[in-house]
Amino acid sequence: MAYDNPSLTVVTEEVPPGALRWRSPSNIALVKYWGKHGDQLPRNASVSFTLQNAATDTTLHYAPRRESVTGGVDVQLQLAGTPEPKFTARTQTYLKRLLPVYPFLRQLELRIETQNSFPHSAGIASSASGMSALALCLVSLEEQLFEPLPDRAAFLRKASYLARLGSGSACRSVYGGAAVWGQVPELSDSSGAYAVSIAEQLHPTFQSYHDDILLVSRSEKAVSSRAGHGLMDQNPYAPPRYAQANARSREILGVLQRGDTERFGQLLESEALTLHALMMSSQPSYTLIEPNTLHVINLLRQFRSETGHPIYFTLDAGPNVHLLYPEAVAEPTRRFIREHLLPYCEDRMYLADRVGTGPEQLEVNQTTPA
Repeated sequence: MAYDNPSLTVVTEEVPPGALRWRSPSNIALVKYWGKHGDQLPRNASVSFTLQNAATDTTLHYAPRRESVTGGVDVQLQLAGTPEPKFTARTQTYLKRLLPVYPFLRQLELRIETQNSFPHSAGIASSASGMSALALCLVSLEEQLFEPLPDRAAFLRKASYLARLGSGSACRSVYGGAAVWGQVPELSDSSGAYAVSIAEQLHPTFQSYHDDILLVSRSEKAVSSRAGHGLMDQNPYAPPRYAQANARSREILGVLQRGDTERFGQLLESEALTLHALMMSSQPSYTLIEPNTLHVINLLRQFRSETGHPIYFTLDAGPNVHLLYPEAVAEPTRRFIREHLLPYCEDRMYLADRVGTGPEQLEVNQTTPA
């Protein structure tokens, strides 16, 4: 599918300055996507929980462009109040890619103010929350300048499609609860072009699931996710991995419907370790796990063995450890984290999070010309 629409242009003089603001969460992949092809399309299906507290707050200011409209997009970006030339350039490249969909973007001056509730580039999917927030702002801008999309489902699907073009996993963040990206036979509307929601299929146990993120390191990753995906093209284990991930995506749908926390945990941990094994078997190889990552995992396994509590870990593309567990064991788990795991976290920090309800459009704090 494609959303190209050359008719979406404006009469510049008739566009009043304005602003739109969205808060969009990160997500944690249960079955991992690692490897892509074509235009940001996944090599395998993936399944994720949408988080509640780890999120990006983005305000898109827009005004008619005063100079001659040629070439690209006029955009400036501030991250946490500081101009960021690197992210501005990346965002400009992204928006230029969207010109076949939104040709009006070259007719506007854009200024983006964005901030995260968590450390950037530390393996907590900041690109997922950031790009989904921006995509939601853009679809809202389309509705502001032209006409509403048919319904909320169409709005979210378009936002998911646009978010994917900026960061693959971002397409899952536009949905609350849980989402699937990539084709899964059991989901007739599933696609590699956008994600679909499976929130209504979650067993009550998983609707309130916790995800506490232990910040083993807040440093920027040595190897970006973009580079890591590229290395999968030559990885000898890539083809069987894609088949495994597709099979697991199908299996975990049933697990999430049944509320099977034990099988959920087995899949979760195997997926985490498989992801990092793929990194270590790339050419060149690299590791994002740190010694304290392994200390946390070993202590968790010991605690689970001693108590029988269904607490399991996963890892994203970084050293930080996500602990996932049901509400029923929240109190002993938090106590275990504070007493035994925080010494392995940078500055003894962790983020208490849980499955969330998805993005939210917010009131703009202050509307100023772009």
